Amino acid sequence: MNLEDYRTVFIGTCLVLMLIAASPSLSVVIPLSSGREPFSEIWVLGPTHMLEDYPFNVVIGERQKIFVGVGNDMGRLAYCIVYVKLRNQTQVAPNSTTSTPSSLTPLYEFRAIIADAETWERPVTFSLLEATHLGDLLIITKMMINDVVFSVNYPSVWDKANSGFFYQLFFELWMYDDAVTSFQYQNRFVGIWLNMTI
Repeated sequence: MNLEDYRTVFIGTCLVLMLIAASPSLSVVIPLSSGREPFSEIWVLGPTHMLEDYPFNVVIGERQKIFVGVGNDMGRLAYCIVYVKLRNQTQVAPNSTTSTPSSLTPLYEFRAIIADAETWERPVTFSLLEATHLGDLLIITKMMINDVVFSVNYPSVWDKANSGFFYQLFFELWMYDDAVTSFQYQNRFVGIWLNMTI
């Protein structure tokens, strides 16, 4: 080997050693891939904090309790809104195919800041307080969510095949997007069906 070859090997070895020595500092500047796909999730648990015993047959004034939770595995801090909405069996639900939320007005909302790889969970108490029954039509006129009372107008037509007036209490997950400086629907929703028989 000539002197030029030794010089090239020496410089190459020095560069490799410098990169190895600097790797802890570089990991702060250049984030390494965790190998996981970023995702978010939302869930509803029953009153016993399990995936069971969800309220279904409800009556006027009866107080119900469930839990709603959100998981953040987006690889960053997330500022979230969980919208609580109510719909009858004919009103439009969120559409997973087109990633569009329900056009219904939220009745209640939760806001949370969730660290990466963390979860957030809150109890939800609700009660249908007033309803008008007119033959094959039932109209919920007053509802309570977490001790806040709402005047509403939610009609439901008697479902002959399933023998009931059906409503869905559902939760949509929205997260703040820095790029567009607004909350964006995450194509995540979950809900429970309620049979409001009188």
